[in-house]
Amino acid sequence: MAVQSYTFDGLELECGARLGPVTLAYETWGTLNAAKDNAVLVLHALTGDSHATSLGLPGEEKGWWENIVGPGKAVDTDRWFVICSNVLGGCRGSTGPATPRPDTGKPWGLELPLLGIRDMVAAQDLLVTHLGIPRLAAVIGGSMGGMQALAWLVTRPERLDAAVVLATAARHSPQQIAFHEVGRQAVMADPDWADGAYYEGEVPARGLSVARMVGHITYMSDKSMAQKFGRQRLGHGAKFSFQTDFEVEGYLRYRGDSFVKRFDANSYLYITKAVDDFDAFDPPLKVRPTGQGPRVLVASFISDWLYPVYQGREIAQQCQQAGFATSFAEIESTWGHDAFLLETERLGRLVRGFLERPEERS
Repeated sequence: MAVQSYTFDGLELECGARLGPVTLAYETWGTLNAAKDNAVLVLHALTGDSHATSLGLPGEEKGWWENIVGPGKAVDTDRWFVICSNVLGGCRGSTGPATPRPDTGKPWGLELPLLGIRDMVAAQDLLVTHLGIPRLAAVIGGSMGGMQALAWLVTRPERLDAAVVLATAARHSPQQIAFHEVGRQAVMADPDWADGAYYEGEVPARGLSVARMVGHITYMSDKSMAQKFGRQRLGHGAKFSFQTDFEVEGYLRYRGDSFVKRFDANSYLYITKAVDDFDAFDPPLKVRPTGQGPRVLVASFISDWLYPVYQGREIAQQCQQAGFATSFAEIESTWGHDAFLLETERLGRLVRGFLERPEERS
């Protein structure tokens, strides 16, 4: 499905400012049924976009969740009407720092008001209403997408039947905030950043590349890096130099350089700050009679050291205490945090079973 866009007048933000007009870029797959009760909203992670899947169509760029979303897959587009939008603050078609201001025609830059995860969800809610959907069958997301799923659950439980929360936390720990702050400082230390006003000049490529390299280290595990790279050298001849001697160095530089070509540095700053500021259970969840409200599936991955299992368990406990019918799974994987993107078989079975057999969930 081609990228579409929905523009609405404006949005009252968590920070107290009003932002408008607002555009969300989105894609859909599958068919909305007559009852309009088969819609699933898929929520992307930090640097994702609306292109969750290509459905395997020839010539289409593969989506970021290609192995999970599609015909016959865990989120089966033959059954579900799947929606995915680029988040508010993003740079892949939705309103963000690179978007021209309506009054000046110049990019917002750092004059864009601060955004929160709940603001992203509020914009998605308006999109879902625009599509004529009274209630979602499920929201599903991993990492930052998992935070959005939690925000849906906390702020709009009456709008969904189920929430799937993967590889995430209800709030960032000091260590998680610290990793993001290193990335932000790398961007802002780049002389081309120019206090965010770089759109008519050189982009802060070096700083953003380093930020991505740091981030990517946290997405893998020690074991997955050892399996993928070991201590293999690239064969420059010299035993020691400051070139990219080791394969892992070359890989990180490749990841950093690729990221700069597709992502806006100011969007990186805004989105990482939104993630750091998020606290799903402040204010606390309202307690309801057990079993009322949406069903919840929380899953964590054993080797994920960015979002350790204990944080997923805390989410599940909070949801259970609030009365939601909640399941929690610890999934074996060596992929680290990236497991929610790569652990197709185990995660796929879990998600498919949760979506398709609600009567087996307590």
